[in-house]
Amino acid sequence: MKLRFAPSPTGLLHVGNARQAVANALHARRHGAAFLLRIDDTDVDRSREEYVEGIRQDLAWLGIAWDELVRQSDRIDRYQAAASRLKQVGRLYPCFESEEELHAKRELRLRQRKPPVYDRAMLRLTPEQRAQAEANGKQPYWRFRLSDGEVGWDDLVQGRSKVKLGAVSDPVLIRADGTVLYAFASVVDDLELGITHVLRGEDHITNTGVQLDIIAALGGRPDRFTHAHLPLLLDEAGAKLSKRFEGLSLRALRHDGIDPAALLAYLARLGTAEDPQPLSFDELAASYDVRRVSKSAARFDMRQLLALNRRAMHHMPFERVRDRLPEGATEAFWNTVRGNVDMLSEMRHWWEVVSGSIVPPVQEGEAAFLLQALDALPPDVPERPWGERTWGEWTGALRAVSGRRGRPLFHPLRLALTAEESGPELCHLLPLMGHERVAGRLRLAAN
Repeated sequence: MKLRFAPSPTGLLHVGNARQAVANALHARRHGAAFLLRIDDTDVDRSREEYVEGIRQDLAWLGIAWDELVRQSDRIDRYQAAASRLKQVGRLYPCFESEEELHAKRELRLRQRKPPVYDRAMLRLTPEQRAQAEANGKQPYWRFRLSDGEVGWDDLVQGRSKVKLGAVSDPVLIRADGTVLYAFASVVDDLELGITHVLRGEDHITNTGVQLDIIAALGGRPDRFTHAHLPLLLDEAGAKLSKRFEGLSLRALRHDGIDPAALLAYLARLGTAEDPQPLSFDELAASYDVRRVSKSAARFDMRQLLALNRRAMHHMPFERVRDRLPEGATEAFWNTVRGNVDMLSEMRHWWEVVSGSIVPPVQEGEAAFLLQALDALPPDVPERPWGERTWGEWTGALRAVSGRRGRPLFHPLRLALTAEESGPELCHLLPLMGHERVAGRLRLAAN
């Protein structure tokens, strides 16, 4: 068994293709299979080396390792050789229509209430007509002549699937400039590199039918391959997530402080009946079964991911995040704040609350109470340093002099000291902030 993840380096890796990477990697690990990373970089105009490196970094961040790395740009000779074989058996034929001509043909068929399928006019081209077209400076692009009938397979997610080849246009496999297209290069790679299982998005179902036909034309065995087509992802409102991928790149999520274990677990269980748990890669792989993925489109809910991320951080040791926290942040700070944030990026704000300067909001009618709180504030002295009991001692004394209890007592203090309506327990925050900072904020808030 051998699986592959085959991204194109034309942009940042986003949660949609990361889900496919996770599915392939977990399936491979569970079954002891090889896992190939294939960089589909035949589109020289759009492929960028920085995106190749970004893909490698993003996968490594998720905890995904690969056994083999292949770049399609290094295999051009293999595609040319395969194309020659298809030409020899008459399955790859030259075409000379322009985009304008093809558009006109499609429009005519639509007006005639016919499906806009390519009419195979170039199959009737005589050698003399081809020579004349080339003499006029035209370079042919090449289409694959699909078989008649239909192609079917048992899909691990979708169940029995089939594609009626007669309802599909003969695909272009080679452009006029000689570059190969994805449908062809992918088939050659899967055949020659020993791929057995192809897990990808349901938008490739028609491609799968076409590619199985190409495999047979190249002398391969279509039944050697097992397919699983994962449903597309939707956003919380039910719209296609593809329109919002820029904000959900792995680079952006990493920058915002999403923990890779949380994202990995969320993507692994997305679309299944299983609740995501912040587990290790091996723990997820041990129970991963792509057949449990629903045929229905799954919703990528950022709120669920953040809730899972919060759970993951709540149990995360300080040493694991030390280098991602603000400079100077201590283990005591991490232990105090980690249960009150959804992402690591929020730590910057709380570090400013603890060790920096903030502007408390104006609290109408609370000036006198805040000055009482300042007068009741216990000193921080060597013989009795501030600790977790300080908050209780302070608020107890303040309760006695002010007569306040509950929210009227605690809420003005939280606003004055943190400028937030809620947050970590103040009994833990107070020692981290220190006497001077607490007193200064009370004075500022009382003015």
